[in-house]
This record gives sequence, C-alpha cells and structure tokens, in this order.
Amino acid sequence: MTYSIGGLIQATDYNGFANDGANNVNAVWSTGSGDKGWGQTAITTVAAAGTVTATQWATLVANIATAGTQTSSSLTARTQPTAGNVISVLANVATDINTVTLNRGNAAASGSISSTWTGSTAKTSATGSGASAWTITFTQTVTFANANSARYFFNAGGLIRLDYSKTSTGTDSDPDWNALAGECGQIYFSGRVNGAAQTIAGQSYTGTTRLSGTGGTQTTLATTTGYYSLTPGGGATTLFRLTDDSAAYTSNFIQTTVALNPGSTVLTFVTTWSDAGAGAGQTRNISGGTDTASPFSSFGTAPATLCRFVPPSTTYLTNTWGTPTVASAIT
Repeated sequence: MTYSIGGLIQATDYNGFANDGANNVNAVWSTGSGDKGWGQTAITTVAAAGTVTATQWATLVANIATAGTQTSSSLTARTQPTAGNVISVLANVATDINTVTLNRGNAAASGSISSTWTGSTAKTSATGSGASAWTITFTQTVTFANANSARYFFNAGGLIRLDYSKTSTGTDSDPDWNALAGECGQIYFSGRVNGAAQTIAGQSYTGTTRLSGTGGTQTTLATTTGYYSLTPGGGATTLFRLTDDSAAYTSNFIQTTVALNPGSTVLTFVTTWSDAGAGAGQTRNISGGTDTASPFSSFGTAPATLCRFVPPSTTYLTNTWGTPTVASAIT
C-alpha cells in the first residue's frame, strides 16, 4: 500500500480500507462472515484506475466514526472531506479500523427487551404427588428469519434472557422451590463475538452470564459458551444448573440447556425443574398458581421459565436482524 503522508491517495489504498484489506470497514459494517458483520450498506470500492472522490472518503470516514461510537471505541477525531477541497491523507485510518474490528462485539447501548411469545411459559396446575419424583420441562425456541439475521443480531450486541419464578404456596415443598427459583437470577446468552466477552450497555457478557442470582449451589455455569460456541445441528449444551442447598431438598435442581439447529436459525432452550424424590415422610408435590401471560408485565405465582430477547440498539445501526420470534411449551 502506498498510503502515506505526502503521497497520492490511490484506489488501492481506499479499497484496502473499505473492503480489501485484512481488516477493513465492510467486514464489520456490512455482510462480513461469521462473527464479523452488522449487515449495514456496504461501502463501494473504486475501479483500479479510478479517482477517489471526496464523497467516497466522507462515507468511509463517517462509517468508521459510527462504528467507533457503536462499539464505544476511542478513535482518532477527523473531519469528513468535502467536494471542492484538497483531500489530505488522514492519519491512523488503519489503526482505527483494527480497533473497531477488535471491539466489534461491543455495543454502546441495547434495545428494549421483548415482551411477547406464543404458547405457555408457566405451569398453572399442581405437580407431583407425595414423595414421588417429578419434572417440569420448559422448551423455548428463538427463531430468526435466516442465518444472517441471527449473525447480525449477536454481532451487534443482541442477547437472550431467561428468568425463573415461582411464588405459589400450599405444600411443604413450595417454600423451597420458591426460594430456588428466586435464587437463579437472570441468565443472559450472548454471541461471544471474537471469542471474548462483550461489553453491552456497560455490562460485560461472557457468553453465558448469570446476573442478580445468589444462593443455591451452582453446579454449572457455562461462562464461555455463546452463540458462536454452538455447533449447528449439534447436541444440547448445558448452560446453567442450580441445586437446592437446603438439606432435605438437595436433589432439586433447575437446569437450562441450549442447542442450535442445522440452519443456524433456531435456538432451542430446554429448562428442567427436577425433584428426584426423597425418603418416607417427605412430601415433594408443589402447587401450580396463576399464569405468566404474554405480553409480559409481571410473573404470576405458578412455576415459570420466561425466555425473551434483548435486541441490538438502533441508535447507530439500522435493524438488519429483524424481529426474532419466541415460542414456549411445557411438558
């Protein structure tokens, strides 16, 4: 590359920054591939013998600046070239593109969490009988329009959130299950873009992140498992498991797994509430309660696992990921 102070700006210089270099703006800004790409409109290149115009330079400068703001990156301040003026060589362009590429999974802000789903997310009828073992299985799918939509969602800072709740009373085991559900906190599932934690709206997300939950015995938290850790069409991965820490109820647990379909468009989260049973004199059945309805405003009293998504912010990016759909079923 001939790009240097005092030199002429050639098409190959510009094209390297825009599209052809090892790190280039389009790889992050436009379609990209894998964990690169936000799906924005690509910067056009210049013919090999063509002239780089002020408008083209202005577009490149503007997109670098916006990418820097989106990712909360510290970049070189620069003024966009304007038609009719001499176009000076701009310092640190390659350095700033490298910075944005490294920080591409970070996001200065998040969108508003979703509140709707189809199907059932709470088991309103009672579960179990006497000392018998029982399970409740919540199966929840998050579906994207296509594989690129899923990529753009996670690359731009999208998150999946799972919440657990139960407050119904009436049996000996209800208080312990109420406590266990309340101790789970929120489980966030992120992309783990660039094989690292992402800072989204000021919060670090490592892949699978437990927020606000305390208590219980956490036996599994797959902190470094995110969207890009999953094998399309592969088996389910356990993200989280919390066991009751009360002496008579240590067989009780809440566990969530995730799997990605072969087309990389559907994430299936399976949450199991399990009571393995106990010895004579210990009752294990729990109450049902009131439903947790869509659109979400508050939890009902019944055992519930709620799956929602937090979309990327559209403050600096155009929505290219669409609106995922969430479906829930209970067995």
